[in-house]
Order: sequence, then structure tokens, then C-alpha cells
Amino acid sequence: MRVIMTGGGTGGHVYPAIAIADEIRRRYKDAAVLFVGAEVGMERELVPENGYDLEIISVDGFYRKKIYKNIEVFNKLRKASKRSKEIIRDFRPDVVIGTGGYASAAVVKTAQKMKIPTYIHEQNAYPGMTNRMLERHARKVFLGFEAAGEHFRDKNKLVNAGNPVRAVFSQTGKAEARKALGFRDTDFVLLAFGGSQGAGRINKAMIDVIETFNGVENFRICIGAGKYYYEAMLDEFRERNIELHDNIIIKEYISDMQKYLVSSDLVVSRSGALTVAEVTICGKPAIFIPSPNVTGNHQYHNAMAVAQHGGAIVLEEDQLKEKKLVNEILKLKNNPEILKDMESRSLACAPVDAAAVICDTIINDISE
Repeated sequence: MRVIMTGGGTGGHVYPAIAIADEIRRRYKDAAVLFVGAEVGMERELVPENGYDLEIISVDGFYRKKIYKNIEVFNKLRKASKRSKEIIRDFRPDVVIGTGGYASAAVVKTAQKMKIPTYIHEQNAYPGMTNRMLERHARKVFLGFEAAGEHFRDKNKLVNAGNPVRAVFSQTGKAEARKALGFRDTDFVLLAFGGSQGAGRINKAMIDVIETFNGVENFRICIGAGKYYYEAMLDEFRERNIELHDNIIIKEYISDMQKYLVSSDLVVSRSGALTVAEVTICGKPAIFIPSPNVTGNHQYHNAMAVAQHGGAIVLEEDQLKEKKLVNEILKLKNNPEILKDMESRSLACAPVDAAAVICDTIINDISE
């Protein structure tokens, strides 16, 4: 079996593609899988790190405000389509699977013109423009959230698969993960992060949290600040003359997220589709703070899909006043029975065998 995976930009597009590719390789030991991504996306690091070959094309997203810049975007798209055609001809895939992002649009569209079976996966509750554009000639559209189906035209193509999560998130136990990180069994572990790029607003809210719990015994706070915000966050503590104690861990980027997530008792994060999938597959109670700067407010809808089942609390950015986040954390920490109930409700929202559903559907489809 020969497969081209394409999608990228952020981890939210790349990691689901890797999870699908891993499932294909698990089933077919001799499968040939090639990734095609953009030159500025996270796929440049993540794909090779996970053992896959990567081809790069030069492509950008469209500008909604600076319309004149789209001339250059169209020129890049033409070149990307030409390069995609060369890659497809050389690799000769049986199928092409797109998981969203700029590169996905060029590669999947080119494959469709070349009459190669194409499939797309939409991670969010509100689909992006790329996948809505590619739907017409795709064989199947896999949904991370059932609510996204409202925004696609051909309901017969839709498959409610969930968001694929890499197997490593379900292969490590809490005690094992804590031992690897040097955490004690008695620690209450709070994990906070803003997605693969970080989130300045979450970091700002977490400063109050750190001030409150800095040095508190058996309370450990781990933060993935993001490379764009890491130094600014440390500068904030210096300006406030706050000396961080050993129970506070601030990292630029959490590369071994599965260990920190499995180790945690409570998560504070954005609610991108991948984050929601990873949090729920680990059965973690969460305080989701959706980004308001996304298409169709999809992070809010992602978060509510869990909150409505009791697995999470949703705080919007304009609610992060007067230590609201601190109070919510204290309320949950001091009520372990509530946290325990949220754990089971979070896990009930997890995508079950999403990668397997996607592979089964594709294999059955191309076999007909």
C-alpha cells in the first residue's frame, strides 16, 4: 500500500496525520508512506522525528484583509500544484489523505485532478476553508466532531471517526509517567499550555496561579509557554521580583507531552481539536480557554463538546478577571470527588479507535 499524507502548519494538523500513518504501518509492514508539507510548518521537525519521509512544497494561506498579497499566494499555489504533481507521479500513491492546512489544499486538489482516490479529515467542530473546498471530489470526509457535518454538503460522504491520537498517549500509566518526570504520587499536578504555538493570554492568567501556589508543598505546576511567549513570561516574574520555587516548571515547548498529560490531575489549555482529543483520551479534567481568534469560533465548540458531558469547564478570555482561574482551580483541587467524576466524563468523550475507523473505511472503499 502506497499512501501520501498531507497536512500541516500546526501540530493540530500534523499529529492526526502521523497517527493515521502509524495505524497504516501497523497493519501493513511494507506500506510506503510519504508526507508532503509546507516549508514553514511544524511538519519539518515532527514528521522526520516520527520516522517518516517528508517532501516540502512552498505554499501560503490566503489573506482576508491584505487582498493584494494574494497575488503572490496564487503564484505560489500554481508552483505548489506543479510540484505536487511531480511528487505524486514519482511516488505513485494508491490514496492521498489530507488533514488540513495550506499544503493539503495543493496536494489533495492535484491528486483529485489526477483521479487518485482522496480522503480528508476535519479535526474541528467548525471546518476550515481548505476541507470545505476539497469536499466535492473527496471519496470520504472524516469528522473529528460530529457537529462539523452541518457544514459539509454531501452527507453521504461523512464518517464520524473522531480525532486520531498517537498510541503513546494510551500506552503509559500515570505512576510510570510520574516516575519518569520525577513527580511524587502525592503531588497534585496542574498542567497548562496554549497549544503547539503557546498562548499569551493563558500565560498571563497562569501568572496569578503561580503566585498563589508558588512553593506550596505537594502542588506542582507545569507550563508549556510556547517559543513566542517563553522569555516574556520569565521577564514578567523578574519584573515582579517573584522567585520561582522547585514546584514550578516552565518550558518553552513540551516535546514529551504524553508524559506530562498522563501525569496531570488537571489541565488548563486552549481547545484546539488535537488538544481536546489528547486530553480526553487520557481522561483528564480540563479548564478549556478557547481562542477567540479562530475560524467560526471552533475552539469554543470543541470545548463545549466535552463540557456539555461534564468532562470540562469552559472559561472564555473575557472571564479571566479577578483571579477567576485561580478560584476554579482551587474549587476542583479541594473537591477530589468532582475531579474523579470529571475524569470518567472526559474519557467518555474520547475518540475511540479513530485511526482504525479511518483506515477501515479507506481500505473498504478502495477495495469495492
